[in-house]
Amino acid sequence: MKKNAPIQEKLEEISDIYNPQSNKNGVDINIREKLEKIITELPQDKITLAEIRDILGRDGMLLLIILLTVIFLIPVSIPGVSTVFGGTILLIGVSILFGLDLWLPKQFLSKELPASSLKKAFHKGLKWLIKLEKVSKPHRAVWITTGKGAHIINGLSIILAAILLMAPFGFIPFSNTVPAIALLFYAIGLLQKDGISIICGHIFNILTIIYFAILLSGGWVLILELLKYLNAI
Repeated sequence: MKKNAPIQEKLEEISDIYNPQSNKNGVDINIREKLEKIITELPQDKITLAEIRDILGRDGMLLLIILLTVIFLIPVSIPGVSTVFGGTILLIGVSILFGLDLWLPKQFLSKELPASSLKKAFHKGLKWLIKLEKVSKPHRAVWITTGKGAHIINGLSIILAAILLMAPFGFIPFSNTVPAIALLFYAIGLLQKDGISIICGHIFNILTIIYFAILLSGGWVLILELLKYLNAI
């Protein structure tokens, strides 16, 4: 990418890198089938994020977001996943926003994760992805997915959703699920150039913020009541 290229050319180049939904011949690629193929190629024992990245190859950062997010759609707890996957999605959002190649710290790339548990969680998460994928249709409200302004808003929204995903509420029901759904809508919407899916992503981001605000306010009230109780003893 040339530094003096017009901004529109830069955005088009970024779209080509991050959009594996169709090949040069215009043949649509089913996201679910692509992910299923990737999951079957995962090793049986241990796996690192570097290996997952290498399996994806040039298929794009948005596909990586989907793969790393589906695991949060089910009530599963795999040590180290929230930090590594959430941090990776955050860095993907930064890369998309600024049009950079994806950089990941060595700690993320080299951390070993249980491949068998991940594969089971991935397969279960794909069942929910099928439902979300049915909601999306290509080329709806395309203006929400293209252009400089949309590019900035969508990049920042992915970063926000990733931060919400990493929030320390993993032990509370749906605290990971709601921002994960937002990320899936963003990734699917950008892959299919579906502005309606992007809007759904914004809605789930807002719902996550509201949910976390309720949790924090409820926790604060509980602490105050506990202090009153202790003072009364």
